[in-house]
Amino acid sequence: MVVFLFGVLGLALSASGIYGVVSYVVSRGTHEIGVRIALGAQKRQVLWMIITETMALAVIGAVLGLGLAAEVTRLFASQLFRVSPLDPLTLGIASLTLVGVALVACYVPARRATKIDPVEALRYE
Repeated sequence: MVVFLFGVLGLALSASGIYGVVSYVVSRGTHEIGVRIALGAQKRQVLWMIITETMALAVIGAVLGLGLAAEVTRLFASQLFRVSPLDPLTLGIASLTLVGVALVACYVPARRATKIDPVEALRYE
C-alpha cells in the first residue's frame, strides 16, 4: 500500500511539473501565439502545435527512461518480487502511463493558449 501511495505521489508530482513547465512556455510564447492567430491560424492548429511539441519531449523522455530503467533494474534485480528485471508489460504500462499523464497535463495550458486574444497579446509586447 505504501508503494502504491508513493507511486501516486510521484505521478502527481510529474503531472504538476509538466503542467507548470508547459504553462510557463505558453505564457512566454503569448506574443508568438497571438501573431499566429492574428495571421489566421485556427485554434485547433495552435492547440495541435503545443501538444505535439510537448508530446515529442514526453516520448523522447519515455524512450530514454526505458533505456535507463533497463540498466538500473539489473542492479536491483534481487529486490524485485515476482517481476523480472526487464518485464515488458511493467515497463510498457509505466511508460504509457507517464506519456498519458503528460498529454493530460499539457492539454490544459494548450487549451488556454487557444483563447488568447491576438490584440491583447500584441499590445503587451
